Amino acid sequence: MPLRQKWENLKIKSEENVKLTEEKKEEKKEAKSGVSRRGFIQGAVAGVVVGAAATYGATQMMQPPTLGPATPTMVEPEVSAAKKAVTITVNGDPITMEVQSNWTLLYVLRDMLKLKGTKVTCDYGECGACTVIINGKSALACMALAIEQDGNDITTIEGLSKDGAIHPIQQAFIDRHAYSCGYCIPGIIMSAKALLDKNSNPSDDEIKEGISGNLCRCTGYVGPVRAIKTAAGMM
Repeated sequence: MPLRQKWENLKIKSEENVKLTEEKKEEKKEAKSGVSRRGFIQGAVAGVVVGAAATYGATQMMQPPTLGPATPTMVEPEVSAAKKAVTITVNGDPITMEVQSNWTLLYVLRDMLKLKGTKVTCDYGECGACTVIINGKSALACMALAIEQDGNDITTIEGLSKDGAIHPIQQAFIDRHAYSCGYCIPGIIMSAKALLDKNSNPSDDEIKEGISGNLCRCTGYVGPVRAIKTAAGMM
């Protein structure tokens, strides 16, 4: 056996002997005092248990008596929102349908008529992604109730193309690379359409004001302004 290993073994044995000696001394002291460490710990634990049980019993005695099951309260069934038949013209097609009083125009366009080009983003009138044209004016579909659109003429991004050809504004956005992710672009195009229908030759400031309600985090608005300016000369 290597010398180092023998030394380690001797050292371990020596430490064990010292430990045993200390334990024997401690046991002799406990025997003289009449109280052992084990007995002390067991007594302390028993005291804690008994004290906790006594506290719990006193607490239970202070509680009011448990009553029987309460008589069930009758809950009125939820009343569904009222419906009304409305006739609207969407992209040139008259449509008559029943709508609930709490449905938004955005819900009707996307979920009922499946016109997914009108985007839902913030859903509380902040971003402009759901912009459509109602009776010639740009409007936010998420803030318009469908039940109030009876008799109105509504144009969505799908209604701009004619006979398979896209609208000059859409073409200008492609030619001038005025888009990035593209999610906000339908709303910007609809705002631009409403602007150019009123003002065929707007200035840059008028264009910026016309699309000021449309939020875009990609293009920096330089491309859309340039595209709308180009579209003005194509219409």
